[in-house]
This record gives sequence, C-alpha cells and structure tokens, in this order.
Amino acid sequence: MTNRRTFLAGGAALAAIPMLGELPASADTLPDYAPIPPSALGPAVNAQGYYVGRVQKNLYWVTDSTYQAAFLTTKDGVVLFDAPPSIGHNLQRAIDEIAAANGVPNKVTHIVYSHHHADHLGASSLFGKHVTRVGHAENKRLLARDNDPMRPVPDVTFESRRTLRVGGERIELAYHGTNHTPDNIYIHFPDHDTLMLVDVNLPGWVPFDFFNINEDVPGSMAAPGKALSYPWKHYIGGHMGRLGTRQDMVVHRQYIDDIVANVKLALANVDPTPYFAKYGNNAWAAVKEYQAAQVKYASDPVIKKYLGVLAAADVYTATTTFLILESVRLDMGVGSQIYP
Repeated sequence: MTNRRTFLAGGAALAAIPMLGELPASADTLPDYAPIPPSALGPAVNAQGYYVGRVQKNLYWVTDSTYQAAFLTTKDGVVLFDAPPSIGHNLQRAIDEIAAANGVPNKVTHIVYSHHHADHLGASSLFGKHVTRVGHAENKRLLARDNDPMRPVPDVTFESRRTLRVGGERIELAYHGTNHTPDNIYIHFPDHDTLMLVDVNLPGWVPFDFFNINEDVPGSMAAPGKALSYPWKHYIGGHMGRLGTRQDMVVHRQYIDDIVANVKLALANVDPTPYFAKYGNNAWAAVKEYQAAQVKYASDPVIKKYLGVLAAADVYTATTTFLILESVRLDMGVGSQIYP
C-alpha cells in the first residue's frame, strides 16, 4: 500500500506528497490538462531568465514568466515595486539594462511592498539597509511577526492612503480593506495609466489553488470592482508572464461571479441525503463526499465555459469553487437553515 502524507490549508487538502517507498512520478502517469491558450502567455525571457519591458513612459515591468515586479525610473533614483525572490538578482540586472539605455540613475532608493508574502518580497534584502521601504501599517505588523531578515519591515507606513513622490514622479497608494491578505494595497500610477494589485487577478489565468490561497474571500470578490473604479489601461497582477488589461479584469470578475451563481445553485439542488445515509455516524466522510458533489455541480459548467478563455480552467477551478462555496455558506449565510 502506498503511504502518503496530506498537507492541509484552510481545512482542505492541498496536495498528497509521496512518502518513502513510492515510485516517482513520470510523464506517462501524470494527468493531462487542456492546452494553454496563446493569449495567456507573455514574451519570452532572455538568457538570464527575465524579461523587462516598458509599461508606459518611465514605468517598467520585469517577469520570469511566473512572478512580476515593476520599477519607476526617476531623476533621483529607482522606485521598485515588490522584489520576488524568483527574479532575485535579475531585478537589478533589469534596472541596469533600462538605466544604461536611457541614461538615468540605476540606484534603487525606494521599495514599495504590495503585501507581506515572501514570494513577492523575499529579495528585498538584496537592496541593502539604505533603501526606504514603504507599506501598509498592517504590512509592518505582519513582517515584524514573521521576523524574516530577507523581508525588512517598511520604514514608512500608512493607514488608508499615501501619495509617494520621488524624483518628480507620483504614485498613489491606497488600502481598501482586506482581500488576498490583510495588508494588500492598490498601487496606482495616475501619470502612467497603470494599476498594480497583486494576487487578485492573474491576467489570462484562473486563480491559483484555493482562490490564490485567499485570506478574505468576500474582500477578494469585491476587489475587481474597486480596481475598475480607478482610471487605468495597464494592469500588473504580480504573477504569470504578461501585463493585464481592463478586459482581463472584467473577465476575472465574471469568472468569479459565475462560480458564485453556480455555488448558490449547488447549495439549493444537491441533496445531502444519500451521503449521510451511506456513511452513518462517519460525519466527515458524509460531509466530504457531499461537498465534493456540490463543488462538481458548481465548477463543471464554469470549467466548460472558460476552457480556452482562461488558462488552467480545468486545473484550479474546483479548489477555488470549494473556497467560494464555504464563503457563500459561512460569510453570506446562503443555504443555512434553522432547525424547526
């Protein structure tokens, strides 16, 4: 018998990890998934493993095809937005490339933190102690808790809004409540027609596992509407290989709305009786199979609708549906019944 260890997050299994004695996976035994639509893919990375391009004017973005950061060149230095460790030293290489081509300073003077997660900030320490780091007040509290030397706490914090001015450039930072994390902020470049909002919408793709491992599902469902209330043309989502557009945000919001609508139908139409009759006093077995049926009922039509529209619709839609189902049930109270 194969032994497996299951890792849990938010009460749901994320992955079954092979244990000692299990044969390694091979291409022949791994499942097949739908092809990725070409529209989801971005430009190819260079030999160093990164791509850097202009967003608008002196605002640039850099990606390794999985993570994204941005930087703004100014007469007084560079403002960097996030520092993903997977891009790492290529962040400075990208900045050097642009600075040399345009004859501007290449020294990073400020780093703006979108939120506290290590996958977006873990290269912050590469830029030394003499950089001004900026983040939300909750960002500072969370980073102090995590005590990670790779992610120094911000020097400058704000509660609701802050205008950052560096070298004649203006960046509008705002906090509109919890979404992906309790400290995730909206970074608006009004003079560059761009919004950066990380880990909410991954342009061209469905969300990562369990709705981007979301900490506040209602907050994240509301985030696209808040994002669209800003004037912008270009969108930096923090992940995958291309920039986003307003239409990407519209499609993302519709995808989530479709899941919510189908979840409400599943809560009303999937009968729990056979699951509890089958498993008797094993309540968790009954609940597991009942919720699996609800998730399938709700997610199957969404997967069918978005195959070829959003990449990996058949990979992560079910887990995102599970988390949204729990939020609709627990946060919104849909399907709750008072015992007579």
